[in-house]
Amino acid sequence: MATPFIKPRVPRGMRDILPEQMIRRQYVIGVIRDVFEEFGFEPLQTPALELSEVLTGKYGPDAEKLIYQAGHVGGKEDISLRYDLSVPLCRVVAMHPQLPKPFKRYQIDPVWRAERPQKGRYRQFFQCDADTVGSESMLADAENVNLIYQVLSRLGFKQFEININDRKLITGIGQFAGVPTEHLGGLYRSIDKLDKIGLVGVRNELAENQIPEPVIEKLLTLLEIEGDAATVLNALSEQLGDSEVAREGISELEELTGYLTTLGVPEDFYQINVAMVRGLEYYTGPIYETVVEEPKIGSITGGGRYDELIGSFSKQGYPATGTSFGIERIIDVMEEFDMFPSTVAKTVTQVLVTVFDAELAQESLKLATLLRQSGIRTEVYCRPTRLSTQIKYADTKSIPYAVILGSDELEAGKVAIRNLANREQQIVPREKFVEHIQGWIDE
Repeated sequence: MATPFIKPRVPRGMRDILPEQMIRRQYVIGVIRDVFEEFGFEPLQTPALELSEVLTGKYGPDAEKLIYQAGHVGGKEDISLRYDLSVPLCRVVAMHPQLPKPFKRYQIDPVWRAERPQKGRYRQFFQCDADTVGSESMLADAENVNLIYQVLSRLGFKQFEININDRKLITGIGQFAGVPTEHLGGLYRSIDKLDKIGLVGVRNELAENQIPEPVIEKLLTLLEIEGDAATVLNALSEQLGDSEVAREGISELEELTGYLTTLGVPEDFYQINVAMVRGLEYYTGPIYETVVEEPKIGSITGGGRYDELIGSFSKQGYPATGTSFGIERIIDVMEEFDMFPSTVAKTVTQVLVTVFDAELAQESLKLATLLRQSGIRTEVYCRPTRLSTQIKYADTKSIPYAVILGSDELEAGKVAIRNLANREQQIVPREKFVEHIQGWIDE
C-alpha cells in the first residue's frame, strides 16, 4: 500500500528560514551579541520548556491565553513552551543565589506565543534580551536605553524613537485623575492606544469605559504635554506633585535621563511618553519601547524594571531591569528598506572548487583542503560534470570565486582561479593560488 501524500506546510505563524535569510539573521544577531558583550552582559541559555507553574501568573490573564501547553503521552509534569526570556531568568536567579550580583546576562533564543499572525508578528520568534539583576540604580536602566541606541545605530537605523515612561508615574496619573481602582486597567489600555486612535479616540473609549468627563479632561491635559525630557518632567511635576507615587516615578525618570545625557545618547532618539503603557503586569518602574516611523510595524524593542518578579520564586528578592529586541521585526524593517550592508553575502561560501573529471577529483579535494586550512570557506562540487554546469551553480548561489584544475593545469603545476563577478581568470602557480584568492577576498 502506497504511503499517503502529505501536503508540506508549517503551522500558522511559523516559518522556515532559508539560507540567504539565515545569513542576514546571523549578521543581525552578531551585531546585537557584540554590543551586549561590549556592555558586560554574559551569555545564558534556558530550556525551551518550563514547568507551567513557572510561567502562569506572571503576564496577566490576556497574555496567559497565548502560552503554548506542551507534553507527551504519559508525561507526569505540566509543562509549557516559554513565553519570554525574563521569567526563565528569574527562575535561574532563584535557583542559583550564588551568582555574583549585579548579574548581567544576555540570551538570544526563540519563544512561542499563540498570537494572531500578522506583519512582523509570528508565533515562534527570537528574542534578544539583556538584563541586570541586583541593582536598583537608574544607571542600570539608562544602560538599557543606551544599549538600544547603540544596537539600532550600528544596524543602520536612522529614524527611531525610544519611548520612556514609568509604571509609578502611570499609577500616579490614575490617582490624580480620580479613576476608581476597578477601572484602572481599562484606563491604561485606552491611553496605550493614543498613537493609533488619537486624542479623540482615547476620549471616546474612556467615556465608553464609564470614566467621568472631569476625569477625562484631567487625563487629556496630561497626555497633551510635549517637549524635551526636562520640559515634560517639569510639567508633570507641577501637575502631579501631590501624588507620592508619581513623584517617585518622576524622580526615577529625571535620574535616568540625566545618565543618558552623560552617556551621550542624543535626545533626538528618545522621549518621555506618558501614554506608553507596556502590557506585562510585572513591570514596577521605568519602561521603554522603541518604534520606527516607517513601516508601521509596532515596537521593535521593549523592556523595563521588574523589581518584584524574582520574589515570586524565592524569599530572597532582587531588583531587576532589562530590555528585549524583537529581531523578527528588526529584520523585516531592514529588508524592506534594503539596510543590509553589501558585505553581508548571500552565501557563506567564498570559493567553489570545481571537479574537472573523476580522475582529478582527489586533486580538487587537495586544493579545497589547502583553502580551508587558510580559513577560506570552501565548497567542493560533489560530482564531475560539465564545467559550465558547475559555474552556473556557483553563480546561482552567488559564490564569488571558482577554482578550476584540469589535466593541463595539473601537469604544469598551475591552477586556474576565476572571479565570477567580472569573469576575470588567472592561471597561477599551484603554490601561490591560495595567496591570490586571499588577495581577491581582501580587496
